[in-house]
Amino acid sequence: MKVAIEVAQSTPSNLGNRYNKRHSVSEESMQTIKLGVDGPTVTALGVGTWAWGDTLFWAYGKDFGAEDVAGAFQASIEAGVTFFDTAEVYGLGESERLIGKFCKQTSQPVQIATKYFPLPWRWNREAIAKALTASLERLQTSQISLYQIHWPLEFFLKTKDFMEVLAEEVKKGRIQSVGVSNYSAEQMTLAHQYLAEKGIPLAVNQVPYSLLTKQVEKNGTIERAKQLGVTILAYSPLSQGLLTGKYNPENVKNLQGGRRIDSRFSPKGLQKLEPLFSTLKDLSEKYDKTPAQISLNWLISQGNVIPIPGAKNANQAKQNAGALGWSLTPEEVELLRQKSN
Repeated sequence: MKVAIEVAQSTPSNLGNRYNKRHSVSEESMQTIKLGVDGPTVTALGVGTWAWGDTLFWAYGKDFGAEDVAGAFQASIEAGVTFFDTAEVYGLGESERLIGKFCKQTSQPVQIATKYFPLPWRWNREAIAKALTASLERLQTSQISLYQIHWPLEFFLKTKDFMEVLAEEVKKGRIQSVGVSNYSAEQMTLAHQYLAEKGIPLAVNQVPYSLLTKQVEKNGTIERAKQLGVTILAYSPLSQGLLTGKYNPENVKNLQGGRRIDSRFSPKGLQKLEPLFSTLKDLSEKYDKTPAQISLNWLISQGNVIPIPGAKNANQAKQNAGALGWSLTPEEVELLRQKSN
């Protein structure tokens, strides 16, 4: 089953340079994709907002703050990227609150996805509806494009409970589509089955996916999603910055947060990735793009995949948007796959 990807009109290949200037992209020229078989249409690139308001992992309030993420939101909107993914647990609700505030300050239509976390003390179905109500209040809206179950954790509530409640929320009009996150091929298939019994398609499975994180290809999740008509939201599509090209053995000594314990960011780990980095550099020069833009375009080129890179400031948001409006060749897509294995 194919998921439609639409490009209303072509965009020049020097988009990366153009996004360094302040401008907006018309709706007619934006590359879009549907969530699932018949879900809402969103931009083919989203914005992941885990870092917005998160003081524990991302050091929000130290290296960056509310003014920075406000700039990231505005720059994304101006670039035509209007799909934002958040969760109730990001910054303990602060990410949702920030997005709600920013949405009130723009006239541009925005598509929002958020997530429910299945905590063990949420023991009845009403807890799901109450959590959605709280998210909608923080987001200052009555409807969102996508609501997802954050993890396939089953305590008192099971997958059937989750799907049946969310199917009802679609019918009530509070959410437009239903998704899951971090579900295996088998778990996704089960969620799809329960929703189908209620006449609702499963729209999304949000999973870690990048040139350096391809487990979802190996374990059958990507292929099964295509068969079911489920769109993949690829989180950590730049492997927490590894694919941006900004890290080298000299500057990794002063890393902050989770990167300090990731062996890939060590001098030895970076050396191992040099063949991929070299190929990204070559393609960057060919297309006048950054390594990050090449890496994001590789994901978009897979079809049925929406990367949702994070953006902590306006510059990062502008750079991410430069992944749209052009395409790597099939040969280049395969070359990057080989170099990243």
